[in-house]
Amino acid sequence: MNSPSYHIRDLFGMRKELSFGFYLTDFLFRKILRQNSGVKWAVHHTSTIHSPQKITKGKNVYPGDSPGVYINAANGVRVGDYTNIGPNVGIISSNHDFVNNDAHTTAQPIDIGRFCWMGMGALILPGVQLADFTIVGAGAVVTKSFPEGYCVIAGNPARVIKYLNKEECNAFAQSKK
Repeated sequence: MNSPSYHIRDLFGMRKELSFGFYLTDFLFRKILRQNSGVKWAVHHTSTIHSPQKITKGKNVYPGDSPGVYINAANGVRVGDYTNIGPNVGIISSNHDFVNNDAHTTAQPIDIGRFCWMGMGALILPGVQLADFTIVGAGAVVTKSFPEGYCVIAGNPARVIKYLNKEECNAFAQSKK
């Protein structure tokens, strides 16, 4: 644990599950080429994050660290503790106006709870609220809120396909404190 690589990772706040190459590429794209330059955490060079200042993220959450993630946070996005966002996920908090496509519509912020997981290619649309322990299946299109949480949702439009054991989920959440 006292290796030079441990000290470098600790000094720069690097996560152990990501390679040095990830951080070097992030540095090149964010700091030198200025892609996603407003983002305060490391992101994959193929991800795009608009209005990162309107993203509130919880503990151990790094929106955009998976490849191909697209986040439009114009109306705000909140992502709770320990939530994972898979590759090619779209989180879109604002849409174009139907008449004037140069203008964007206002909507409630997207609110994603704690211990959620968005599978590859999922799409979260404006105003959606996902409560704690909501798992979004790969390719799902989430057009409405799931305020009860503790469920797996999938499909287009997304619907509940399975409920999770609340006690088991809450015990797991307690183990993270």
